[in-house]
Amino acid sequence: MSNHSIAIIDDHMLFAQSLKSLIDTFKDFAVTHQANNGKAFIEELKNTTKLPEIALMDMNMPIMDGAETTYWLNKNYPNIKVLALSMDDDENSILKMIRNGAKGYLLKDIHPDILLEALYSVLEEGFYHTKRVSNTLVNSLHIESKKKTKIELQEREVEFLKLASTEMTYKEVASVMNLSPKTIDGYREQLFKKLGVKNRVGLVIYAIKNGIS
Repeated sequence: MSNHSIAIIDDHMLFAQSLKSLIDTFKDFAVTHQANNGKAFIEELKNTTKLPEIALMDMNMPIMDGAETTYWLNKNYPNIKVLALSMDDDENSILKMIRNGAKGYLLKDIHPDILLEALYSVLEEGFYHTKRVSNTLVNSLHIESKKKTKIELQEREVEFLKLASTEMTYKEVASVMNLSPKTIDGYREQLFKKLGVKNRVGLVIYAIKNGIS
C-alpha cells in the first residue's frame, strides 16, 4: 500500500526539515511536497501530476500566508485537506483558518503522537481539533450531531450567528444589528448554552457544519 502524501508549507527551514524527518518515520505517510510560502506551493501544484492529500500549513509566511493559501486551496483544490500549523493559539487565528477551509488547527509544540493522530483523523473523519485549542468543542458538536437533535434558532439568533462567523468584533456586530453590546452579550451567552459550545470558535464551527455562515 502506498503512503498517504503530505505537503509541508513553512518558511522556517529547520522546522520544516525536522517535520519532514518526523513524518517520514510514520508508517503510512510520506512528505512529497515542500514549499516556503503559499505562492511557491501553488506553483508546485500546477506542475505536479500527484496532489498531496494533506497540507500542513504554517500561518505566518512571507509573500502568501497560510490563511490566504488555505482559502485559495479550498476554492481550487478542495480535495487537499489543510491542517494549520502555528505558534499562536489566539481566537482570531483559529477563526480565520477554520473559516478559510482548514480542517484542523495544530500548535507547533504538539507531541508527535498527536500529529499522527491528527493526520489519520483528517483522512478518516475529515477534520481534527486538539482539546488545547477548542476544549471540548468538537466532542459536544459530535454528540449533538449523533443525537440528531434539531436545535431551533430564532431569526435574530441566526443573524447573530452569521455575523459572529465573520471577522467583526462583537461591538461591530451590535452596530450592524442595531442592538446594544449588552444585548449582543446576551445572544452570545444564550447560544453558548443552546449549542453546547464554550467559545466563538464553537459558534463558527456550528455555523459551518449547519450551512449558516
